[in-house]
Amino acid sequence: PLDQFEIRDILNLEVLGGNLHLSLTNIGLYLTIGALIILVLSIVSTNYNKLVSNNWSIAQESLYVTIHNIVIGQINPKNGQIYFPFIYTLFIFILVNNLIGMVPYSFASTGHFALTFALSFTIVLGATILGFQKHGLKFFSLLVPAGCPLALLPLLVTIELISYLARNVSLGLRLAANITAGHMLLSILSGFVYNIMNSGFIFFILGLIPLLFIIAFSG
Repeated sequence: PLDQFEIRDILNLEVLGGNLHLSLTNIGLYLTIGALIILVLSIVSTNYNKLVSNNWSIAQESLYVTIHNIVIGQINPKNGQIYFPFIYTLFIFILVNNLIGMVPYSFASTGHFALTFALSFTIVLGATILGFQKHGLKFFSLLVPAGCPLALLPLLVTIELISYLARNVSLGLRLAANITAGHMLLSILSGFVYNIMNSGFIFFILGLIPLLFIIAFSG
C-alpha cells in the first residue's frame, strides 16, 4: 500500500552541460494541478456583478462565510480580519489537495510529511515572529500557566516550551498520518473485497456489501 506514496520523477532535464539537474516529480505535478484547480474555481465562481449568482459562486460564498465566522470567533473581529485571507487560502489549498488524493490512481500530496512539515514549521515560525512583534518579551507569558506555583515554575515552563516547539512536528505529522492511514486502509479493504469477489458467485454478491461501504466511505 505504501507504493502509492512513492515520489517518482516524471520529467528530467539536464541543463548547463549536465551540471544542473531539473526534474518534475509526481508530487510537484499534483500540487501544480491543485493550484490550477483553485485558480479556475476562483475565476468561475467570481460573480462579476451579475444579478444571479451561479452554483459555484454560491458554494464559494457559503464556504467563505463559514471559515470567516470560525476565524473571527477564534481570534477577534480586528485581528481575525487581518489573518483571514491567509487562513482561508491555506484551508482551500489543503482541502483541494486532499480531495485530489481521493481520485483513483492520483497522488496524495498531503500524505507526505516533508510537505506538511514545511507548512506547519513556517506557520508556527511566522506566528512566533508576529507574537514577538506585537507583545515583545511578554510573549513568553504564553509558557507560564495561570496560577502556577513558584516552585513548579521552571518545570512547567520547560514542559510548555517543549510542547510549543513540538507543534512544528505534530501539526504536520497529524495531517500526513491521517492521509496516509486513510489511503492505506482503503487500499487494504479494496484488495480484500477484490479477493472475495473473485472467489465465486456467492462471494461476489457478498462482496458488494463491503464494496458499497468503501464507496460511501471514500465519497
